[in-house]
Amino acid sequence: QDIRECPGPLGTLTELNAAVKEKFRHLRDRIQELEQMAKEQDKESEKQALLREVENHKKQMLSNQAAWRKANLACKIAIDNSEKDQLLQGRDSLRQRKTTKESLAESASNITESLMGISRMMSQQVQQSEETVQTLANSSRTILEANEEFKSMSGTIQLGRKLITKYNRRELTDKLLIFLALALFLATVLYILKKRLFPFL
Repeated sequence: QDIRECPGPLGTLTELNAAVKEKFRHLRDRIQELEQMAKEQDKESEKQALLREVENHKKQMLSNQAAWRKANLACKIAIDNSEKDQLLQGRDSLRQRKTTKESLAESASNITESLMGISRMMSQQVQQSEETVQTLANSSRTILEANEEFKSMSGTIQLGRKLITKYNRRELTDKLLIFLALALFLATVLYILKKRLFPFL
């Protein structure tokens, strides 16, 4: 069936035939094994039954070989006819090519104009790309400058934080000194009052 429906070329048909030959060889070997097995049987009835089966297989193989040859012949005829049709179509196409030179020239001119249009569009795209790259470069420069400003502002903020921390510490120290001075003053006043009011103590 595969050989009968083979569309070609002859190389494909040759590969299919090689595969079929291999299958026939394998089948022939199996039939010979079955025949040898029949000859080795002790019972005559079993021997005759196997030999009849061997004959049936041989007839079937011969029938398949005949069908194979017919399929090969039909396939080769179909491939030859197909190749002839292709040759005729090739000649017709050559005639058509000769008669359509003007249309081909016009098509070539149209293609050239289209290519020129595409070239102009590509040039515009390249110019736009250059402008975009320039814009990106300017934006990158602006971002870098802003980053530098942020770094300087960060340094200023850190310096201010240090100064505030230092002032807070100084304020705490001043409060502590004032408290100690006030305590000393109160102690002095109490001591004087004690000496004036209670001299016997």
